Formats: sequence, structure tokens, C-alpha cells
Amino acid sequence: MRLSRRALLTATAAAGLATAPAAPTPAPVPAAATGDRLRTGFDRLRSAGYSLLHGHKVGIVTNPTGVTTDVRHIVDVMHADAHVNLVAVFGPEHGFRGTAQAGGSEGRYDDPATGLPVYDTYLKSGQPLADIFTASGVDTVVFDIQDVGARFYTYIWTLYDCMEAARLAGKRFVVLDRPNPVTGRAALGPVLHKEFASFVGRQPIAQAHGMTVAELARLFNKEFLTKPVALETVLMSGWKRSDFYDASGLPWVPPSPNMPTADTALVYSGTCLFEGTNLSEGRGTTRPFELLGAEGLDGRWAGAVGGLGLPGVHFREAYFAPTFSKFEGTTIGGVQIHVDDRAAFDPVRTGIALLVTAKKVWSGFAWRSDHWIDKLTGSTGVRTMIDAGATADEVVASWRDELAAFRRTRKEHLLYG
Repeated sequence: MRLSRRALLTATAAAGLATAPAAPTPAPVPAAATGDRLRTGFDRLRSAGYSLLHGHKVGIVTNPTGVTTDVRHIVDVMHADAHVNLVAVFGPEHGFRGTAQAGGSEGRYDDPATGLPVYDTYLKSGQPLADIFTASGVDTVVFDIQDVGARFYTYIWTLYDCMEAARLAGKRFVVLDRPNPVTGRAALGPVLHKEFASFVGRQPIAQAHGMTVAELARLFNKEFLTKPVALETVLMSGWKRSDFYDASGLPWVPPSPNMPTADTALVYSGTCLFEGTNLSEGRGTTRPFELLGAEGLDGRWAGAVGGLGLPGVHFREAYFAPTFSKFEGTTIGGVQIHVDDRAAFDPVRTGIALLVTAKKVWSGFAWRSDHWIDKLTGSTGVRTMIDAGATADEVVASWRDELAAFRRTRKEHLLYG
């Protein structure tokens, strides 16, 4: 039997560099001092020769955001490196290569570029997902996906579901960290009530959580998993909690089709609430979640919300015709959000103010009939208060105590200064 150089090196690494199974939630691989340049968890894993993965059959949960600074996909990089035995890929919502729209995935297939089997994790959890990990033959599941900082962005719940499934399947779990693009300064907004748990919020965290995926993984492992998984985290170096994404020097790859820029992420944790209404949240435009509107709305809305003097943001009367989703092909009126001071801007408070004023100036305002807004906000509170005529400040004040409690819990799991 002839062995290729790659197969020989891989076999040698597996024989000589095996590691013992990780204990539940050990100390994270620390962020070494490397000057100002940000290095992601993957950068640091690779620079260490993948030593954390030696002797393991590795599967990775990732999507198009799993890239190096020169925009090579990490699956392609790992597959070509004899120091790591990558045997499977697991795709989330939108798919591993990112070809599916919201609410879709790519299914099971073999990746044409690498030949690796790609398994679909979307809407799978518990034992069925654990069975996929078992069938794939992996020993270690690695997670590397760019998050955007909002509770209802589904990748963090893919992280949660995969951690629980890895525990059930007896697999080790490694999280490679990336920046929170809207900073990690503070948690904002209402905290999910458990009776409203869904794939846009499995557990009681704040609407804008202010954490990285490695920090969330450690919080999930300690606070929410039935039993802890054997978790290891590889931290970034060169990232500070006050950094916005453009400080990272990393390329922005849209994590999903309607998250085209880091500016989108900045407003998303507030304006995604419009998914729970009959207004367009800007899907089908070049500025989703920054453009909001409906047929029959006009400049009164921009005037009303602008008159509240919200910090760090201005509102422009805008008209646009979405190319898909709500009001497809119809010219509608509304607002465009212009953030002029990111440090002062509060996306959740702004989103609530936009809801309150839209309902006040437009008689056609309605919630989605399935009360999706309650899933997004995590309770009936926002909807019922706005329906009762509460001001934006009154709505924001209503979650003060639950947010303070979450902030105390969150603080125990923060890994960066």
C-alpha cells in the first residue's frame, strides 16, 4: 500500500501528538501579547501547529465567515495541512458555503473543493444532532463563526445546540474566538423569559449580549447546559472590549445574506424587532435593518423619532422598493438610520423608539399575527406596553432589574479587558 506524504504526516501526528480528553471548562487558551494586530482564535490555533487538535479526528462548525486575514476559508487551509486531521464540516443556517437565504440551509453533501462530507445542523438539536456527530466519526467538534452580538442571531444557538449535542455524543468541543463587531462594552435590552425560548433565543440572555462567542460558550457551559461539555476556548489577541469591528483589521464577510456590512450589525439588535411587525425591515434592499418602512408611511415618522433626541443617531425620510420579502416591488416610505456616534448609540433603545413612533404616526401599524415580536424580545412585555401607549423610556425601564441580574452573571464569564 502506498501512502501519500499528507497521509504519512497525518498518521505520524496522530500517533505522536495525542492529547488527553479535556476536562469540562478548563482555563481558556490565553490571549498572548502580540502588539496591536488582532489575531483570531483560528490564527493562534494555526500558529501553534494545531497542537490542541493533535491525535483527534476533527469536525468544524463554520460558514463563509470562517476565513483568514487573506480571506482563505479555514476549512480549505486546514484540509491542506498535514498537522490537522479534518474529517467533517457542519453547516448552520444559510449553509457552510452560505448559499441559502434566511430560514434555509444547504442539506447534506460532499464539498466540491475538499471532498469533505458536509452535514446540516440547522434546526437540529439534542440527540438527533448528537447522532450526526457520532455518525461523522469526529472526536472533537470545533466552532468558528462570526457573530453579530444579538440574541436572536441564530449562530449563537447553533453554538449552544452543538455544545449540548457534543456532550451527549461524548465529544470534546473547541471554540475559536472572533470579535463581537459592535463591541463587548455592555449588555442591553430585555432578557429572554424561558417560556418564550425558540431558535432565536434558547436561554435567558440580554437582547444585545455584549460578549464574544468564546465568552458565550463558557456562560452556556456553566449556566445553561444540562451538564457541562468538555470545552476549550482559543482566545483572540489584540482585541479590547471597546473595539468596533473596523479596529480589528479583519475582512468583513457577511455572516448571512442580509448582514452585508458591520454597520448592519450595529443597528441589528434593535431594528430586527421590525421582523415582528408588518413593516419592512429593509430586506431586499442594499441597507437591510438600516432602512425601515411600509406603504402609507411618510416623513412624519422621521420627524417623530428624530424629535426624541436619541443619542448618536439621526433619521432620514426615505423611500425604497424592496426586491424581495415584504412589499416586494412596491415603493414604500419610511426612515433610514444614520449612526453618527457609535459609542453613544443604543441600538435597543433606538429600536423601541422606532416601534413606538411608527405605531403613533401610522394607522396601519400591526404586529405579526403569530406575535413573533414576543419571541424576538423574549416576553409579551414590549408588545403589550407599546399597545397600552407606553413611551420608549417606559418600555426600556421595564427590563432594568432583569438586565442588571444578567449583567452580574455575564461578568463572571468575560475574558477580555
